[in-house]
Amino acid sequence: MKRLIFLIVSTSLLVLTGCASTVRSQVTAFNEWPATLPDNSYVFERSKSQDQSLEYRSYESLVRNEVARLGLTEATPGKQPALKILLDYSLSVSDLRVIQPVYADPFFYGGGLYGRGFYGRNYYGFGYDPFWGAPLVAYQDRTFQLNNRQLHVLINRYVDGKSLYDVKVLSRGENPSMSAVMPYMVKSAFADFPGRNGTTRTVDLKMQD
Repeated sequence: MKRLIFLIVSTSLLVLTGCASTVRSQVTAFNEWPATLPDNSYVFERSKSQDQSLEYRSYESLVRNEVARLGLTEATPGKQPALKILLDYSLSVSDLRVIQPVYADPFFYGGGLYGRGFYGRNYYGFGYDPFWGAPLVAYQDRTFQLNNRQLHVLINRYVDGKSLYDVKVLSRGENPSMSAVMPYMVKSAFADFPGRNGTTRTVDLKMQD
């Protein structure tokens, strides 16, 4: 039971701190993407506040690069496009409480090579566990700030507003910088485009230095 608790807590901490160089996103996409597009031109549809936001325009450029990879082209001024793209994003912060067991030195209490840690476990094929023979001393209560980052992208028909691609990306982590994580969330939004309708998948992308 000791080992089970330790592994669960260790796994939780690994998600928060051990994968700092990886952005993990939960991607949910719905689509009615046509087999062919006679016209692949588009425009971004912005609210007044978005139009005045430098941050928004920076994220819009990320989406522009991704849809260009898919073969969509931004419409020239004065020409009616076939599609319109809308995007929105948000960042909220919540506290995550982790209770972690603290063990005494396993080698002092017989949990080393000649204690139960070796003979009591490895002999039966479970592998060496130095904490198996160590007594539980206390529990350490830690609180982390968890950043909940969300991105929502819609691609609609321009004429009637019918939705063709609707994707939501949720990414949680300790990194409070939306701008540092957004490039990977945008890439995740269009990974395996258009994908299976109505499915949620996990996308892991390694952050570049």
